[in-house]
Amino acid sequence: MTQQPPTPLWTNDTSEARMTGTWRSAMPNYKNLPSPCRGACPVGGRIAEWIREIELGDYKKAWTILADNNPFPSIAGRICHHPCETDCNRNQLDETVGICNLERFVGDLALKENWSFPAPTVSRDTSIAVVGGGPAGLSACYQLRRLGFKVSLYEYQKQLGGLLRYGIPAYRLEKKILDGEIQRIIDMGVDVHLNAEVGSAEALKELHEKHDAVYLATGASRSKNLPGLDYSQSWVMDSADFLAETNAEMACDLGKDLVVIGGGSAAMDVARTARRLGRNVTVLTLEPEDKLPAHEVEVVEAKEEEITFVSGAMMQSVEVNGEQITLKCIRVEFLQGEARGQFTINPIPGSEFELVTNGVIPSIGQDADLSRWQDLLNSEGPVISTDKQWQTSTPGIFAGGDVASMDRFVTQAIGMGKEAAFAIARQLAPVSNETSSPDDPMVPYSVINTSYHSTLRRHLAANSEVEARLQTFDEVQQPLSHDEAVAEASRCFSCGTCILCDNCYLYCPDMAIIKLEDGYEVKDDYCKGCGLCVAECPTGSIAMQEEK
Repeated sequence: MTQQPPTPLWTNDTSEARMTGTWRSAMPNYKNLPSPCRGACPVGGRIAEWIREIELGDYKKAWTILADNNPFPSIAGRICHHPCETDCNRNQLDETVGICNLERFVGDLALKENWSFPAPTVSRDTSIAVVGGGPAGLSACYQLRRLGFKVSLYEYQKQLGGLLRYGIPAYRLEKKILDGEIQRIIDMGVDVHLNAEVGSAEALKELHEKHDAVYLATGASRSKNLPGLDYSQSWVMDSADFLAETNAEMACDLGKDLVVIGGGSAAMDVARTARRLGRNVTVLTLEPEDKLPAHEVEVVEAKEEEITFVSGAMMQSVEVNGEQITLKCIRVEFLQGEARGQFTINPIPGSEFELVTNGVIPSIGQDADLSRWQDLLNSEGPVISTDKQWQTSTPGIFAGGDVASMDRFVTQAIGMGKEAAFAIARQLAPVSNETSSPDDPMVPYSVINTSYHSTLRRHLAANSEVEARLQTFDEVQQPLSHDEAVAEASRCFSCGTCILCDNCYLYCPDMAIIKLEDGYEVKDDYCKGCGLCVAECPTGSIAMQEEK
């Protein structure tokens, strides 16, 4: 009988000798790219990373990642203007992830559990003076102490917090929250000097001589005056004074009916505070209602609280008859300019009307007081002039926050404080800014495999009932519950961040992907560059890279 040759369909050989990697023109590259929310975040926070930790249940790790760039998560979770949510990729599927609410959840838990910042791992002899105890100054103190610098903080008020304490009402930000997040920074070893005004160029120069560098963060403390309004009258009260006094629980002596002039967040704070003091409030704004600079949610809540809006109009003159004040007003055409704060108004003939009131609170913005620094620091328009590293015209003196920028948001001031701290550190010592935002392109929605993400509605934080909220200064917005926060965190795409889902490993037809302890590796000898791993990635953390 003739012996049959061995079948070619069965062999003990392996395919290792077939280097299929030579076929490809592109290869997958594992590179955690920044999410759009991170790119929009004023502090450059690694949002996708800390939200992932909430989903996994490691809340302290979430707080640690979050606080790397922002030491005020509980504060920011209440008052941030959240541009991150506008840029969230999830908007293109259903609704944005509730990033702000999740930040508050983590921040509140950190305060409840009394989590503290670790002591600096290094100690440097270099000394930095920070002038101004608001968000920008405190943020700089935090980052500088983390890097081991000696930090002395000078604040002219009797308490720290700046705008956070004296400008934001308790119904938006409880003072115990503010105190808790400030104290954590002070406990890192910041030398605090209260009631210590640095009010002149000479005083600032002397302070600089005592320290290796100075960071100036004195804010915008000078209110803009409204033309045609006599501020010396008893029925006129500036918005900053009104908020400072009511935040200090002082009585408001203005009458029953009030007109607040201005459409920004401060004007909303004034109007809503006055409502809680039992006043009838009308808000008069140059801007039409769809262009108000205040956050939309603030306007919505103000209307819920029965505040009347007269938008697209301006005051022309005032008539006084005893306690009755008559504002002569006219409708206007409002034309928005290219830069923030620039606009043109055209009064509309024949549209005149009157508002009768007992008191007027103008709230049209504030400017930095630059006159005291004019012999030492150059200015650029309404702010101190700085370079890209936040250094002023005097070497060794840096500036940030509202005194050096027209970007008047709390979290932007926090971000400026962080950036300036690392700029100061790089000038004085060999340190690297590991928390800086990367320059890589943001992960677009198009690379997210939405087959792995179900359509889910956002979990919204509840508000207290209108009738109840007008009786107290208790916080209006309520926190997410534990279950709501975890469910909301699960909605995050984790854009650009590998979540170790194993899809690339399981779907690779050539078994060219190796699982590592904390990631994956591509065997370039066998990867054909088919791109299946990229197509099946639910977070967009892998991309094909052309090989030359």
